[in-house]
Amino acid sequence: MSKEAIINPAPLSEKAHLRIPRPRTLRPSSGKLYVRGDSKVFRFQNGKTESLFLQRKNPRRIAWTMLYRRMHKKGISEEVAKKRTRRTVKHQRAIVGASLDVIKERRSQRPEARAAARAAAIKESKEHKAAAESKKKAEKAKTAAKAATGQVRGALASKQGAKGKPVKVQATSR
Repeated sequence: MSKEAIINPAPLSEKAHLRIPRPRTLRPSSGKLYVRGDSKVFRFQNGKTESLFLQRKNPRRIAWTMLYRRMHKKGISEEVAKKRTRRTVKHQRAIVGASLDVIKERRSQRPEARAAARAAAIKESKEHKAAAESKKKAEKAKTAAKAATGQVRGALASKQGAKGKPVKVQATSR
């Protein structure tokens, strides 16, 4: 801590300290300004504080400073209560898709039942995928048959044409 504490000690709470003269706050017109070589500005109440600062006296060893009083527990009327720490408590909450009852029910399920449900879900998704694949194949075969008979316009000259891009119009003016 700097020696500036002699000049502007931190304010103390009213409850903790009794009958200690309050540290005077410096008004803009009063006191002295001291600017050090590194451009740090110090404000002094009077010549006494300036003199002690320039002598490099430690404010913790000067009996009337607030740092000394705080360090030696002077004037403290009541002990500061121990801070209470909050314990984190876990709570179960419902999620958008499921109520709390459903979540609890699924948590309490047996592993065998959970494994069976998972297997059923996997089987269902595989069936759905296979159905979509077969539908795609049937559609592809249909378009191939149309192309063979010549019903598809221009026999799809390029990949872009196969994807549905309109045929480029040829210039007629040249």
